[in-house]
Amino acid sequence: MSFETILTPELIEQYTRGGYWQGRIITDWLDDAADSTPDKIAFIDVHREITYGALRDEVDRCALGLLELGVEAGDVVSFQLPNWIEWIVVHYAATRIGAVSNPLIPIYREREVGFMVALAATKVLVIPQTFRNFDYPEMYAGMSEQTSTVAHTLVVGGSYDEFMATPWEERRDRSELVALRPDANDVSLLIFTSGTTGEPKGVMHTHNTLTAANRPLPQRLSITSDDVFHIASTLAHLTGFLYGARLNVENGATCVLQDVWDKERFVELVQRYRITYTSAATPFLHDLIGASGLADHDVSSLRLFCCMGAPIPRAVVAEARRTMPSLVVLGGWGQTENALVTLGVPGDPDEKIINTDGCPWPGMEIRVVDFDGVPRPADTEGRLQVRGPSLFVGYLHRIDRTREEFDGDWFDTGDLASVDADGYLKIAGRTKDVIIRGGENIPVAFVENVFYEHPKIASVAVVGVPDPRLQERACACVVLKEEYAADGFTFEEMKEYLLGKGLAKQYWPERLEVLDALPTTPSGKIQKFALRKQVNQ
Repeated sequence: MSFETILTPELIEQYTRGGYWQGRIITDWLDDAADSTPDKIAFIDVHREITYGALRDEVDRCALGLLELGVEAGDVVSFQLPNWIEWIVVHYAATRIGAVSNPLIPIYREREVGFMVALAATKVLVIPQTFRNFDYPEMYAGMSEQTSTVAHTLVVGGSYDEFMATPWEERRDRSELVALRPDANDVSLLIFTSGTTGEPKGVMHTHNTLTAANRPLPQRLSITSDDVFHIASTLAHLTGFLYGARLNVENGATCVLQDVWDKERFVELVQRYRITYTSAATPFLHDLIGASGLADHDVSSLRLFCCMGAPIPRAVVAEARRTMPSLVVLGGWGQTENALVTLGVPGDPDEKIINTDGCPWPGMEIRVVDFDGVPRPADTEGRLQVRGPSLFVGYLHRIDRTREEFDGDWFDTGDLASVDADGYLKIAGRTKDVIIRGGENIPVAFVENVFYEHPKIASVAVVGVPDPRLQERACACVVLKEEYAADGFTFEEMKEYLLGKGLAKQYWPERLEVLDALPTTPSGKIQKFALRKQVNQ
């Protein structure tokens, strides 16, 4: 597949000259670690652990197998796997041959993955046989129209295992892989983010934009090869992708993968593997400090907890300090389109940790402008814009939409924010219609479109309601058609309907309000600010 992007020779020259784009790809670091420390543990998951030497061997064998299946440079390999070592192998193997990785969140169901796989024109699909008692092959069996481009489906726990056991070296030579090493400015990742126009957006990143996103971390956070990383956020989110699937390899370190978040299990993992660093949404920190096993385990090795996706409540920071005095908690902000743009600095005063989302990485720039695009002074709220070397290169098949999101070379994030005199960011809200539940974006328009397909519903609006742990939960406000008004519409009926529609459960509203009417403007546009006020009374 060819990818139309906004990448230009001028941008390549600018960020290469600045030292932000160094022309490396993630498998270069894998080779470095496999050469220098082949017996060091690279990843640990719920099933097994793997050394750097063995990981390279599996990656190369998988890469040769993908070639045998007809995968070529630019083809999309989609994988809807949990946080297992197989996820790592498939991503690195696709990278090795210049294919594009398209990770899909495991809890997505027919409606989401059908759209994504079809838009990506996926060539090879890798899925689990089961995960959390869900049958993935059965789901995909009913999606032949959306998966028409998929030439091969490999099942972990079935055909993938046979595929990996095949000695591809007997038919192909590993020297092929050297010649297929992609250019660092090629598209490497296609990852979907929540849409506000009724459909998810396929965000494209190159090898250079991805490696630029991780380069500043070791210096700012004093990361070395002796650190032990942990990730429980899905690797199919950019947070998990960057800091779970790649950061440890770029530093020759070990990473512990947790496929299902369990705070008690995490405490055990910290003690067992001496975990030093984790990145997660703020609710994970809230859970950790409330773990019943915390006092009975030695968690003194855990020195860094980077919170992404939601503010850190003052009470949570205070309790974290009390229960885990050696732990440094930092807040950060970023999007799928621009990776992690800001992060706190160890040693920051409490006012910065609690009241801001950190300061920018080297090379990343932020500014706040009014609605006419005029820059705003410090501590003044406005539209947040970003530019820099970890910015994405476009939305798949939506190049015009991509350009609409830019003001010159500044990407309009859709967030309202202010920047203080020290350059620290403070997110105030969102101009785009997205609810963030515990760091997980809920694409409101996408969910509303599902509701509109229900025969009883005349109009619907999904709004966020405050939650002490998750920051926000979704509330569906519906107006029924006149002929169904007497029948009503219950919460259980809503859940049964969404299940039948194949909508991922993390998108399901957790509250339902059946109203006589929704507040609107004279032109008929729903006034969501008024609706939020109404349901939050």
